[in-house]
Amino acid sequence: MKNYIKEQVKQSFLTKQAIYENEALLDTIVEVAKACIKAYKKGKKTILAGNGGSAADAQHIAAELVGRYGFDRPSIPSLALTTDTSNLTAIGNDYGYDQVFSRQLEGMGQEGDVFFGISTSGNSQNVINAFEVAKKKNITTVALVGRDGGVMAKMADFAVVVPSDATPRIQESHILIGHIICDIIEKELFGEGVGA
Repeated sequence: MKNYIKEQVKQSFLTKQAIYENEALLDTIVEVAKACIKAYKKGKKTILAGNGGSAADAQHIAAELVGRYGFDRPSIPSLALTTDTSNLTAIGNDYGYDQVFSRQLEGMGQEGDVFFGISTSGNSQNVINAFEVAKKKNITTVALVGRDGGVMAKMADFAVVVPSDATPRIQESHILIGHIICDIIEKELFGEGVGA
C-alpha cells in the first residue's frame, strides 16, 4: 500500500513538472493573470463555475480572492456560480441543469468581467452554455481544463490545459494554477508585484 501511495504522489508531481516545463502553458497562465488584473483595475470581477470537484475549485478560488490569499488586504470581488442552492435548483428545475450557469451569468455577468469555466474534460455542457453567454456579453473567458481541452478550450479566450488524462491529477493542478493566479492578482493589486 505504501508503494501505491508513493506512486500517486509521483504521478502528481510529474504532472506538475510537465506544467513547469511547458513554456506555452506558463505564458497562458501569465496572460490569464494579466486579464484578471486588468478587469479588476476597471472595477470588474471574476466569476467561476464547474461541476463536482470543479465546483469545489470554483468556490475555493473565489474564496481566496474575496477573503485573503497570502496577506491582509481589501476584498477582491469574485463569484462562484456553484454556491446558491436556490438559484441552482430553481434554474435546474425550470430550465434544466444545462442552464444553471448560463442563466446566472446572464443576470450577474457584466462586460469586462472574467469568467473561468472549470472542467477536467472541457466538455461540460452547462459550462459550455455559460461560455456562449459570456461571448454575447463581452466577458473574457478562461477554460481551466485537462486532456485535449475539449470544446471549452476551442471556445475560450484563454485555454489553460493541464497535460494529463487523469481526473485527480488535473484537479490537483487546477487548484495549483488557481492559487498561483490568486497570488499574482493579490500581489499586483495590493503588494509589491511579482516581476515580469
